[in-house]
Amino acid sequence: MCKKKLYYIGFLFLVMLLSACSSRGMDGGAITAQDLPSEPPKADITATIQNSSNYEMDDIIEANFPKVTTVEGDGSNAEVYATTRFNLSELSTLLTDTIKPDEISDVKNDQQILIYPNEFITLRESEADNSVLLIEVASDEFVRRNYSPNFLSTYFALRLLDDVLDVDDWGKRYKGTYSGMGGLGTPSRGNTTFRGGGPGTGK
Repeated sequence: MCKKKLYYIGFLFLVMLLSACSSRGMDGGAITAQDLPSEPPKADITATIQNSSNYEMDDIIEANFPKVTTVEGDGSNAEVYATTRFNLSELSTLLTDTIKPDEISDVKNDQQILIYPNEFITLRESEADNSVLLIEVASDEFVRRNYSPNFLSTYFALRLLDDVLDVDDWGKRYKGTYSGMGGLGTPSRGNTTFRGGGPGTGK
């Protein structure tokens, strides 16, 4: 009887371990080309985006790239998409030529942020596979409540962020810890956590 119990406990432990590995695999930084469904050719995606009649960048991204995860934040969620068809420079140029953003950051640490009305679009290579470009779409509300001021201030002046997020002294009033793409950490406001130590599922 004791032996059976030990086998059962061992089996449960194995299932829990495999589940934990699966959750970590959904972290934006852990996405590889094998995790993505088949994509149309680059020329087709480019033509579709350039000829889009939609003027909302979040809708354009959702229509053209596979979603890999959803990040649950305080008050709202962010969506992370991915592609193997473009590098950062190519996709940044395509998106900004299609709809001009209000602000464009410099590329730092292989990452760039585009600010559109009501949303932040972040482009970054996957840490696990540099052939995969990650695309995070986060609303102003998500950024305001969850993003780390220290992180964002490396891309934009805090005064500019105060204006964009419509909060005086945003960096002092909000103390989020999130730095993009389902990275580990939890927002410091409210009761929200990022499931699995990072993003939730979302494929």
